[in-house]
Amino acid sequence: MAIVSIYTVGRLNHPYDHPASREFFEVGNAVFRQATKTGQLIEAFSPDGVPFPEVAVKGDGNPILTLTVWKSLQSLYRFTYSGQHRQALRDRSKWMAHYEGKHQSYVVWWTDKLKDVSWDEAFKRYDYYIQNGSTPFAFDFKNAFDEKGETYLVK
Repeated sequence: MAIVSIYTVGRLNHPYDHPASREFFEVGNAVFRQATKTGQLIEAFSPDGVPFPEVAVKGDGNPILTLTVWKSLQSLYRFTYSGQHRQALRDRSKWMAHYEGKHQSYVVWWTDKLKDVSWDEAFKRYDYYIQNGSTPFAFDFKNAFDEKGETYLVK
């Protein structure tokens, strides 16, 4: 059975030790606790020691990257747009910088094995998405695909 990964990328408006950034991390930790309680989150990868790609460090602000793996696209979508995460998305402009030019804050893809998910794979999928848009290889929620590569309406 296929599993789904999501890579997110953003930049903080302020240094890590700024009160607004500390609030972001407090909210983020609460959101992560909520994610683990769903029973749908399989893995969360730490960005510690990961060499960030140029797109993440280009511009002002400290980069924030996440990489998580979920049991299904539906569970990932439901989590993203509900509860504390939904509120965090509404509040993101307090914490996150606006990117100039072509940018997407996340990319989603299917894989068969957890061992195939890595930061390098996330960066590759993101770059592909930026160059090609949504395809079965790398996509967003608006133009999603199921694990067989068929167009899928996420709701």
